[in-house]
Amino acid sequence: MSGHSKWATTKHKKAVVDAKRSKLFAKLIKNIEVAARTGGGDLAGNPTLFDAVQKAKKNSVPIDNINRAVKRGSGQEAGGADYTTIMYEGYGAGGIAVLVECLTDNRNRAASDVRVAFTRNGGQMADPGSVSYLFSRKGVVIVPKEGTDEDAVMEAVLDAGGEEVNDLGEAFEVLSEATDLVPVRTALQEAGIEYDSADVVFWPATQIEVDAEGARKILRLIDALEDSDDVQNVYANFDASDEVMAELEND
Repeated sequence: MSGHSKWATTKHKKAVVDAKRSKLFAKLIKNIEVAARTGGGDLAGNPTLFDAVQKAKKNSVPIDNINRAVKRGSGQEAGGADYTTIMYEGYGAGGIAVLVECLTDNRNRAASDVRVAFTRNGGQMADPGSVSYLFSRKGVVIVPKEGTDEDAVMEAVLDAGGEEVNDLGEAFEVLSEATDLVPVRTALQEAGIEYDSADVVFWPATQIEVDAEGARKILRLIDALEDSDDVQNVYANFDASDEVMAELEND
């Protein structure tokens, strides 16, 4: 998953300085609203909300926007939308399996956006269940390298449920079972190790190796899907070598 993981960790940094910044902010705010609606507005008692707020802060979302999202979601302030989570499945070029996680208040719009993105970028939608079985839920914590090293990170998370630590170049990726995400994140905090994000994601059981052209095609599809305001996350089972990712960075 190295190629996909490295791309996923760098895209938000790029988004802060390009035209996608507002879309990123909107999606992070939506996550906060839904987390507050589901588990309440108290960060100490709602770890999902805590992580959503932490991620928004790390991506420079203004604190006033964050606070208003918490209030809307928890019912302290009017204006929150009734979002529904919908999963779509499909294939990209080369048979890459793709899961699309939507958070929407308009099912028809979400379905249309996803279908158009697949069709225009060499992919196709698939029946429910035909792709999702290739993925399982995992906890992923992204730790910036500055101020720490791989051994320190592994030592901090091992007893908390951390399964492996991967080097992504500018950051470390800590994998765990989904149920161990909060203990792993807490263990890092207690060890004084900063982290950028803590999320439960869909993780592929197997990956398909792609060359530079294959990576370009699947990333174009993912970018098109994520351009929809209703799409929160896109997961794909491709892997790309460091050399391939370096070639794409030079495009």
